[in-house]
Amino acid sequence: MSGFADIAGSVAGDAGIAHFGDAFREQRRLAAGGAIVPLDDRTVIEVGGPERLSWLDSITSQALRRLSPGESTELLVLDPQGRVEHAAGVVDDGVSTWLIADAGDADALATWLQRMKFRAQATVEVRQDLALLGVVDGGAAAQRVLSVASRPAGIPLLWVDPWQSVSTGGHQYSEVPRHPGADLAWRVAIVTREDAETLAATLQPDEVAGLLAAEALRVAAWRPRWSAEVDERSLPHESDWIRTAVHLNKGCYRGQETVAKVHNLGHPPRRLAALHLDGSDAVLPAAGDPVFVGDDEVGHITSVARHHEDGPIALAILSRRAPVGDLVVRTAGGDIAAAQQVIVPADAGATADIPRLTRLSRRPSAPDPRNAG
Repeated sequence: MSGFADIAGSVAGDAGIAHFGDAFREQRRLAAGGAIVPLDDRTVIEVGGPERLSWLDSITSQALRRLSPGESTELLVLDPQGRVEHAAGVVDDGVSTWLIADAGDADALATWLQRMKFRAQATVEVRQDLALLGVVDGGAAAQRVLSVASRPAGIPLLWVDPWQSVSTGGHQYSEVPRHPGADLAWRVAIVTREDAETLAATLQPDEVAGLLAAEALRVAAWRPRWSAEVDERSLPHESDWIRTAVHLNKGCYRGQETVAKVHNLGHPPRRLAALHLDGSDAVLPAAGDPVFVGDDEVGHITSVARHHEDGPIALAILSRRAPVGDLVVRTAGGDIAAAQQVIVPADAGATADIPRLTRLSRRPSAPDPRNAG
């Protein structure tokens, strides 16, 4: 967004403004609700039409038929084998359903939706004229973005990230006493680009934060993202995404059989873990760097950040059989020791309480003494 790029100290990254001069300070302000992040790495898709919610409900992982105006959730599009293809945040205003997708996925998601319309009374449009602003709720920044949020149907387009708790119909595999996602009250406002630029012109450098700050808070909250944690093998169970993006009790949809089978009867082949990296900031791994236990490669890095309190941290997808203990991340700059914190346990899934049938014996049964003459 050109207005934010004009703020003193802005430094461009690959996907947008990376920071405004001091990523650690920006993280602290963002976490306290005092900074706004221009989210150039995400795109808005508008789905209109009277059948939009029932149609989206029938083809995605989330129950959307009764989504109320102003209510937020998120959805996944799965392939027939239950693997994640697309992901999006969802908010409805009573007239349109607004999807927030990672920029690298938005066009593909919109194209897939167009192909799946058939006779449904629904429209799909990528809205390049709209921008996204991220905040943490509870401070002045949230009020400022809410004041400029678009209201095409009278309801502000503000997506409330559901990651703070387990959604209705969801299930959490993590067994920690308090999930770190509970502390991240993440909000995203959909605004016109003109209003975003007007707001940017009123902000001081200490009222904004870059994408690095937002990513650090996301990684610390164990929050999966399409652009980072998803590859061609990803099942939603592996990253604990069922807690907010999958409704286990809704009707059929593509991939539903695999979701139910893994959840009720099996275990996902991989699991997401949080890594606390060796304290040196001189070398950080990159997404895709392999993770080892001894000489055995057991997974790879998906997301990396420097957190203002926790230091260097990462998320990694590991083999289900990877030991619970210290790991080594192999990078171009050398090996990095990593302490592992389990997010998804190795025995995740197989949650159904299915009664075991007594095995039938081929031996003749003993005579009933009551029949003895």
